Amino acid sequence: MRFVKSEDLKSGMRLARPIYNKNGVLLYERNSKLTGQGIVSIRNFGLLGIFILEPAEPVPPMTRADIEFERFQTMCVFSIMEELNTIAKTGRAQKTHLIASDIIRNYGHLDAKINFLQNLRSKEDYTYKHSLNVAILCAMMTNSMNMMVEEQMDTVQAALVHDIGKIMRFEEEIAAGGPLADMTMDAREVAGHALIESAFSSRPNIKRICTQAKKLLISIKTGEDISSIRLVNGARVLAVAETYDRMTAMKVDEEPASEVEALKYLLRYPKVYHEKVVDALIRSVNILVPGVSVELNTGEKALVLAANEKDILRPRILMFRDNSVVDLSDAETFEDLEIKDIMRTLDNRHVMNMDLLKQSGIEVNEEEYVDAPIQKTAK
Repeated sequence: MRFVKSEDLKSGMRLARPIYNKNGVLLYERNSKLTGQGIVSIRNFGLLGIFILEPAEPVPPMTRADIEFERFQTMCVFSIMEELNTIAKTGRAQKTHLIASDIIRNYGHLDAKINFLQNLRSKEDYTYKHSLNVAILCAMMTNSMNMMVEEQMDTVQAALVHDIGKIMRFEEEIAAGGPLADMTMDAREVAGHALIESAFSSRPNIKRICTQAKKLLISIKTGEDISSIRLVNGARVLAVAETYDRMTAMKVDEEPASEVEALKYLLRYPKVYHEKVVDALIRSVNILVPGVSVELNTGEKALVLAANEKDILRPRILMFRDNSVVDLSDAETFEDLEIKDIMRTLDNRHVMNMDLLKQSGIEVNEEEYVDAPIQKTAK
């Protein structure tokens, strides 16, 4: 499975993921074959691109939870778009609390990890979908950390509005008829935080979470010592969620980072991304689970057989070279062997024979997969 930009789509390509409209109605099923008319329709949606299957690649497995996650993303993002634009124009929040409550109800009380599927984004809705994904991650992570209900609500609301400066229009821009090149992103964020303070004056912790998270992220570039700042937990959670989604999301000008790349980056800066918060992310989303194909630092390829909950980057794997089983948690034996990254050229979530793994003494969590649809033509 690979991400293909809209301008590079060709007739005959097969969809790897379903596409829904704003009401959650299925437009194109996975495994649908693109036609010229279908490509025009997708471009008219304004999408940056879509996920496409390799010619001989089977349809990747999806659970009912995966399918519902995609539907929820599509439906919720339009509410976020409407709310953020309302706040930017009027300076008042109307439905932020309700949207946050809906996200928490669906993803803020889970007992199991989810497959965090990146949604399709256009240039116009990128900020809104980023805000949604960050809010979902914050809901799951705050739940994993057993944060208080009020603190969880503040954190999720902060996630929804933390990037509002990017969609604000200023008097100079309105007069010019479009965005000004000299309006720096920092200036927009400062204006955005001022707007957040005004719109959520009764909940000052929301602005505090946004500004402190920004300080954490800036410190990586500036080298500023932030140890003296008394950080709220919500800011630490928002910083991790913001970075994880930003790195793994599809982009216009570069390939998105894999989940492993993003995780390694977070672990590289423990002063910014607190260990307990990163652990909460690991407990919330699937990263190296059975069926994922990986590349090792030796250049060899392997398949993950069983996750390692104590050290997510050192699972039990099956070597493609000789079908030998290697348990990377055995640090003494395999000290110099580690996972470099996820392989991007293969379907990275095969349906595994769970019974066979159990017979081999490997503990696995079983998921209920939905049957792959029969190939259709996306018109």
